[in-house]
Amino acid sequence: MTAFLDLGLAEPIARALTDERYETPTPIQAQTIPQVLAGRDVVGIAQTGTGKTAAFALPILNHLANNRRRPERKTCRVLVLSPTRELSGQIVDSFKTYGRYMKCAVNLAIGGVPIGRQIRASANGADVLVATPGRLLDLVQAKAITLDQVEIFVLDEADRMLDMGFINDIRKIVSRLPKERQTLFFSATMPPPIEELGRIMLRDPARVAVTPQASTAERVTQSVVLVDKASKPGLLADILRNEPIDRAIVFTRTKHGADKVVRQLEQKGLAAEAIHGNKSQNQRERALAAFRNGRIKTLIATDIAARGIDVDGITHVINYDLPNMPDSYVHRIGRTARAGADGVAISFCDNDERAYLRDIERLIRMKLPSTDKRAGKSTEGRPAEARSTSEPRSVASENHAARPDGKPRNRAGQRRRRREREAQGTQDGAPRGPQQTARPQNNGGRGPGQPYTGKPQRNGGTGGGDISSAGFMRGRRSDRRGQRQNAPAPR
Repeated sequence: MTAFLDLGLAEPIARALTDERYETPTPIQAQTIPQVLAGRDVVGIAQTGTGKTAAFALPILNHLANNRRRPERKTCRVLVLSPTRELSGQIVDSFKTYGRYMKCAVNLAIGGVPIGRQIRASANGADVLVATPGRLLDLVQAKAITLDQVEIFVLDEADRMLDMGFINDIRKIVSRLPKERQTLFFSATMPPPIEELGRIMLRDPARVAVTPQASTAERVTQSVVLVDKASKPGLLADILRNEPIDRAIVFTRTKHGADKVVRQLEQKGLAAEAIHGNKSQNQRERALAAFRNGRIKTLIATDIAARGIDVDGITHVINYDLPNMPDSYVHRIGRTARAGADGVAISFCDNDERAYLRDIERLIRMKLPSTDKRAGKSTEGRPAEARSTSEPRSVASENHAARPDGKPRNRAGQRRRRREREAQGTQDGAPRGPQQTARPQNNGGRGPGQPYTGKPQRNGGTGGGDISSAGFMRGRRSDRRGQRQNAPAPR
């Protein structure tokens, strides 16, 4: 099929698509819509930005257009579950856009706003209810809505639901649905728990996969910058100033981290807004509106918004913190390179995040090109044979090589550092206070310049250095032993 007109959609829907200048369906739409129109359950594996929402919204609207009836009070004919408020709002907008020439009641039920308005909206019933799991269960428990009249059930971004801990809520919701229903199951990745959930929910589903599992968008140029954690703020500011960025999303791992990055950028004269779960719905909507209309070019977000931001013209995604769940990397960079455009994904990786990077590369089955900007790596990164002969080797490295089992000698390193501190104090010419000279050093009675032989020197002194307390006491014990040996035997 090469055009939407070939899909056999109802005339009001085709007219709306013409208004939107939609002519050719994407691969996920071309494969999914005929299966849904035929009444089959569907498992769809597709990345974000591939037109997945239209893939289920268009055939659902076609079903409602061909089977017109008024929904009963406190019921809905179609239930769509999504993980985030932003994504839920975008799904509602899609249903209203494609169904503009139909009399279709579409309701939204999400958290972060007063529940009273949603209870009143549910009283008359709805053709389509788009909800987040938590708020839907609140409405069910308040007896504001029942789910026994659902004809089509859509679970969108199922793997994100798993990551956010909604899996038990989904099971509760599914248990309230009628057994005779059509189920559409969409996910960007398919981890084993999601596959198990799909087996429970679906009956002989048609499987649609337009991209390999856990692959990343082909038009995204990906790279990694190895950087010290303390250098991340400066590196981010440099990228935002020097890269040709139209709009950029910067992802952090925590809500506190997102707010901190905003403050750091403001100190450097760069405007940014944060969006995360601690923000109210009005704050999140204002931040997204400012990002869409171009008043700000940088949006700082946590993973909760990774699936819910659908903004055209995002040229760069920057992973300020690497995600601890490798699947989240795929969803983060899916915010760019949408609708056939190119995009850039830059990831910062400090020493504590190297394990996360390995997990990501294993999942996407590719080695990401990296640039090392850590402090001092220009010397440490050189091969051993290229090291300058005038460059002294440390005592710790020599001890490390000397041991047959390859383990470092921590004691030798401690003694070396102590001797270096003592030598530094002598070179500086600073008089040593009494509290410094009084510290006992258990160094086997040797002086600061003598090598460690493995046995304590029993001479009561330190071989020419300052007499230490430990060496002095060992000398006294040696003298007492000599006196006892030379004493006459008792009669």
